[in-house]
Amino acid sequence: MIRKTITFTEKQDKWIKSRITIGEFTNDSEYPRDQAKNAKFSALKAAITEGMESGVSIKSVPDIMKEVEDRMRADGRL
Repeated sequence: MIRKTITFTEKQDKWIKSRITIGEFTNDSEYPRDQAKNAKFSALKAAITEGMESGVSIKSVPDIMKEVEDRMRADGRL
């Protein structure tokens, strides 16, 4: 196992310690993992908001599915 050292601001350290106190984290190293999880959640929330604000599509479900398949083929996921 590799050991690394990271530096937190005082504000971050207090927040992390408060999370440990209430049992949300068990140690300081859980903070970076939590940040990664929050980044994914924020990206998903932004995508949902964008979709909701874009309005109703005039495309049919098969048309939308074909577009998705075409995009996935183009970037090698399908």
